[in-house]
Amino acid sequence: MIAAIKPAGTNTRGLLAYLYGPGRHDEHLDPHIVTGFATLGMPDPGRNPDATLTQLAHHLDEPVHLRNSEFGKKITDHVWHCPVRAAPEDRHLSDAEWADIAQRIVEAAGIAPPGDDLGCRWIAVRHADDHIHILATTVREDGRRPKLHGSGIRVGDACRQIETDYGLRQLKKGDRTAGKRPTQAEMHKAQRIGWEQTSADWLQDRIRAAIPHASNAEELLAYLEADGIAIKPRRAPSGDLLGYAAGRPGDLNKDGKQIFHPGGTIAPDLTLPKLRARLETTAPEEHPTARRQRPTTPWHQATDALDTLHRGMTDDTHAQAHITALGELIEATAQKAPDHSRAELRAAAQTFARAQRSQIRAEHQAAHTLHRAARDIAHTATGPDGSAFTALLAALVWATIIAARWHEAKHHAHQAKAARQALHHLHTAADHALVPVIDTLAARQPSDQASRTLAHDVRAAVPDHADRILTDPAWPALATVLADAEASGHKPHQLLKEAAAQRELTSARQPARVLITRIQHTSRNPAPNLRAEAARRTTTMRLSATALSAGVAEPARSAVPAEQKHRPRL
Repeated sequence: MIAAIKPAGTNTRGLLAYLYGPGRHDEHLDPHIVTGFATLGMPDPGRNPDATLTQLAHHLDEPVHLRNSEFGKKITDHVWHCPVRAAPEDRHLSDAEWADIAQRIVEAAGIAPPGDDLGCRWIAVRHADDHIHILATTVREDGRRPKLHGSGIRVGDACRQIETDYGLRQLKKGDRTAGKRPTQAEMHKAQRIGWEQTSADWLQDRIRAAIPHASNAEELLAYLEADGIAIKPRRAPSGDLLGYAAGRPGDLNKDGKQIFHPGGTIAPDLTLPKLRARLETTAPEEHPTARRQRPTTPWHQATDALDTLHRGMTDDTHAQAHITALGELIEATAQKAPDHSRAELRAAAQTFARAQRSQIRAEHQAAHTLHRAARDIAHTATGPDGSAFTALLAALVWATIIAARWHEAKHHAHQAKAARQALHHLHTAADHALVPVIDTLAARQPSDQASRTLAHDVRAAVPDHADRILTDPAWPALATVLADAEASGHKPHQLLKEAAAQRELTSARQPARVLITRIQHTSRNPAPNLRAEAARRTTTMRLSATALSAGVAEPARSAVPAEQKHRPRL
């Protein structure tokens, strides 16, 4: 059950005309009052042919007129309007049940506190089976204004209890981080013009798509303007950016002027201060060795960044920052993905947007590596090869699972649900992308003897999941990956242990597929023994160069191998 409190209005008679009228699409049937502040003597134009809307409006406005005449300062924002709608699958509610629901909502809101005979005047009008409209005038009988601060939260809590008491669909408790719902007028306008989305929703998608392309707020607004979006910046006399509003091309008011939406009304996390906090982070100092070993492509960099995401989930502010950056990375990946995966990734990015924000403040500096990975992918001119792309998708799947679990642990019901929905789209994209990779690998699987040896490695490295891995249809492909890695100097047993440690396999639907992407990503690096040899050679060459530049003769090398020097004499 949803109760949506509308902005304060000024015209009681005008709202009544809508409630008792035919509706914009003739959807209003049998409008009538189901309850109100005082049912006796209440003029109801829906039930009494002699009653008029003007009489009913005057009846509701009487305390307002009295206060205006006594205080001299006219109150204009006195109309409180709250539609209350049941879910489509809910049972039919009677007038008596709707009357009880309305009473509980006005009590929770503070319009008519329980046991208070001097509350505001209000009525509940029903003109459809599935909803009512509560109208109140916000001047009490004693001339004071009601205390409505926080009424939305209280009404939401009342709706959750009503759902339980009446056996209706249970909605999740709100946390004041949801985006603004489009109004009926906005939805009807989009339908009339032929737009699939309202302007605010359309702008939200465009702004989120632009975030990975910018490193500061000015760049973001410039990128949006270049994309054809109307931008209205708000600046201080010094020229500093203080805020912004965005407009959809073709979204005009009745005077033919562009309609602009402030960033905060498009989505709660798209205000200028919050965008700045996300965009304007600085890179942490990096060890020179780490810089040399960094992967060569943005796709590999992003996968490596996701591999360490779980380390940042212990602190809440860091965890929220990593989840926000994860949404940017999904968005950037969707933009650069091959055609066959783009639709699912776009759906994942749009769905995950709800999981990117919560009441917990994000320390965005902690997620700089993920932010950078998203920007690098957004700016890359080339797409990924098959193995790099599948490894990144597998990492995105696991990172989204971590995000969903964190939200569930924090009782963020809406965010956890959004993360799970995004996970479904990511799974679909990952499965689809991995099919040609597995087919190619399986076509050149190792010999039976080599496969038996590799199966022994699997049982030794991951005994708890060995049976599931070896019976997975992707096992022949995994055997090929392990054989290729062994030919490059890696030890299959060690690679399997490392890959299993990066992600628990209990929740994996197809563990062999998970290991394929992990091992392909890890084994592209030099084998540990080759790395050590390369480091030894580099050190030797550096020492030699230093000695020569200092004019010191290099020590003579013995012709006898070191192992022979230390071998005991027979």
